[in-house]
Amino acid sequence: MNKPFVSLRPEITRTHALILMDWLEDERVTRYLSDSRGVSRFIAQAVDRAQMPILTHLFNQGGRFFMAYDRNDIPVGFVRLVKTGAECEIVLVIGDHDNWGRGLGASTIREGLKLAFLDMRAESVIAKIHPNNTRSLKGFERCGFLLKLETPTLNSLFMTSGRYLQLLREGAMAKSTDIYVTEIDKARLQSLIEFEQGAAIVELEHEIERAIVVDPQHVARDVVTMNSRVVLQLDDEQTEVGLVYPQDADERSGKLSVLSDVGAAILGYQEGDAIDWRVTDRTRRIRIERVLYQPESAGDFHL
Repeated sequence: MNKPFVSLRPEITRTHALILMDWLEDERVTRYLSDSRGVSRFIAQAVDRAQMPILTHLFNQGGRFFMAYDRNDIPVGFVRLVKTGAECEIVLVIGDHDNWGRGLGASTIREGLKLAFLDMRAESVIAKIHPNNTRSLKGFERCGFLLKLETPTLNSLFMTSGRYLQLLREGAMAKSTDIYVTEIDKARLQSLIEFEQGAAIVELEHEIERAIVVDPQHVARDVVTMNSRVVLQLDDEQTEVGLVYPQDADERSGKLSVLSDVGAAILGYQEGDAIDWRVTDRTRRIRIERVLYQPESAGDFHL
């Protein structure tokens, strides 16, 4: 993959809080972070005050807080999204300075935008950045943010939902590998996700929006379409699965719902493609080994 893999996870534990405190004691990390002392003090108070191992509810007061993980499931930073009306502010930090320069910041921005626009349904996202924080400014600009306001102490950048969807469809907001979805599958899946919620729905909508739409009669034979049966390599394990709609799902017979983690992951990919994907709170490498059956190539256009 050309772009580093980052996943955002909402659960915050005491261990995470201690990691955050370590990051915020590094002057290189906090130099341009607004109210870094207040954030550090809040985290310390949360750890002292709460005896339970899970602190998610404390960190989500006034906004939504996520830990950012890399491909190896190691915490590398955090994202905070604060929505006011139709506008959402994004604040993010890559905590360990040894990770700077690896492209993790841009990947984390893209994951934050996915949640802000496709889950929280913001109409615009803003980022307020110190003008001397050139690394952060370049990261947001590379992700498509535009300058809204510039002062000696603060630059305000923004992106609208329309611009986000445009960049997503142009391939600037997603993984480097193109995926394909038929016109019929896209229409059916869009109708499906209108009535569903959850992390898998966000991922599926993201994939549908970025996919290249093709005529069912012209889709390549080795593309995973709905109701296809494929051989997958999940890390070191090989398995045969069918990609189906939720009402037809049956894990015992290997029929995976498109709303499941693996189901949403494989839609639209081709034989030989390999992707990193979060599956049940850990990152797995998924490779499309072989498409055993594809309805379109078999002439089963009714499926």
